[in-house]
Amino acid sequence: MAKLQLFFQSLFVILAAFFCLSHADVGTAAQYKAPYLPTACYGNDSSQLPSSNLFASVNEDIWYFGAACARQYLVRCISAAQPGTCKPGQTVQVKIVDRALSSVSRPSQNDATLVLSTTAFEMIANPSASFINIEFQQ
Repeated sequence: MAKLQLFFQSLFVILAAFFCLSHADVGTAAQYKAPYLPTACYGNDSSQLPSSNLFASVNEDIWYFGAACARQYLVRCISAAQPGTCKPGQTVQVKIVDRALSSVSRPSQNDATLVLSTTAFEMIANPSASFINIEFQQ
């Protein structure tokens, strides 16, 4: 009986960890147009941008009074208005450097959940798209 109980407890822990790790949110992503000026998190100091150029800004729901600064998100394109826009199986990890609403650099779509750098956007989608539907997780 004790072995069976231990088995079910172990199984529960494994399943709970799996579901916790697989949780992701959905939203939309637009892309920045150069120049990139991350004002909200780092002032006008563009040296704070990741050297990989894999960064993003977030909408008000995620921004939460600046708590999103420096967070990392894994982003995947799941669909777009134009078929074939998403690059299947591709994900990108971005660092949050700005608040989309107050960004000096303007996004290709104003009400996006995330605004990705051009480099990050191109890793998961065709760069000619103005916005895409995404799945993202911290």
